[in-house]
Amino acid sequence: MESLWQQWLANSSGNPSSLLRSIQQFWVAIDLGLVFVLTYTILVAIGERRTLWMVQGLVVLVLAAGLSSTLNLKLLHFVLDKITIVSAVAMAVTLQSEFRQFLEQLGRGDIGGLFQSSRESLPKADSVVDEVVDAIKELSQNRTGALLVLETKQPIDERDFSVPGVKLNAEVSKELLQTIFQTSTLLHDGAVLIRASRIVSAGIILPLSERTASRQLGTRHRAAMGITERVKTCLCVVVSEETGSISLAERGSLNRPLTSSKLKELLEARFSSTVDGEVVAPNWRSLGRRLSSRGGAAIARFFRRSSSASSDKK
Repeated sequence: MESLWQQWLANSSGNPSSLLRSIQQFWVAIDLGLVFVLTYTILVAIGERRTLWMVQGLVVLVLAAGLSSTLNLKLLHFVLDKITIVSAVAMAVTLQSEFRQFLEQLGRGDIGGLFQSSRESLPKADSVVDEVVDAIKELSQNRTGALLVLETKQPIDERDFSVPGVKLNAEVSKELLQTIFQTSTLLHDGAVLIRASRIVSAGIILPLSERTASRQLGTRHRAAMGITERVKTCLCVVVSEETGSISLAERGSLNRPLTSSKLKELLEARFSSTVDGEVVAPNWRSLGRRLSSRGGAAIARFFRRSSSASSDKK
């Protein structure tokens, strides 16, 4: 590295314009590197897939606005620029808790915490399945009706529900699930939405299926069929209040009756192919090693080009 630096100084010392151009390119490289580090930090701080997609959408808008400006498409650039500003404000309102956490970490000087994915602290999908199955087993034995909606790949838009329900944002546990569906609680009549290892909301009213169903199936079963017809990537677990039988709805069809062991087997098979347990961003150290190796190669190519350009001028 020192020899490359000396070679670059020797080639640039005789040509002030070349030296100035090289310095400008060097600062552009530093600018791009800092933007990359900042973007990576934000993506690591984000642990939720829906939020990550929102950030990716904003990045696409920014890139599109920059491209339209480069191509001198004034009207398109004006429209995209305004949409980008509105989207940024909307994200600031929607993600105010994430921004508050980000600023708190900066204020405490917890810089290292910014590079740790929040997903690493979440339980694995196996533990979530165990909690759900244990709760369903108890509810089935007590003949307590229950309706659970489980996301597998993509987050469910609340507009797919008839009524969104009450926000909980609590850790999945069999005790909490059993408590929610007790007939003495206000939320027992609706569905519970589970995303990753969190109970997002309860008391959700789901759309009913328009298919002709058996008379043995109640409103919960028709609601499970309805939401899985509308959202193909989710699963719905149903416990019958009359018989205590367990059912699993997927893509509008019911798999019933199931035992608790069979339900666990099916859920584990469905969740084994999802990306819920993956970290959003790669490990910082491994990424740093890759960047340093690639950066060193890029700098070497840059110095070689500078030396060849100066020799051609001579």
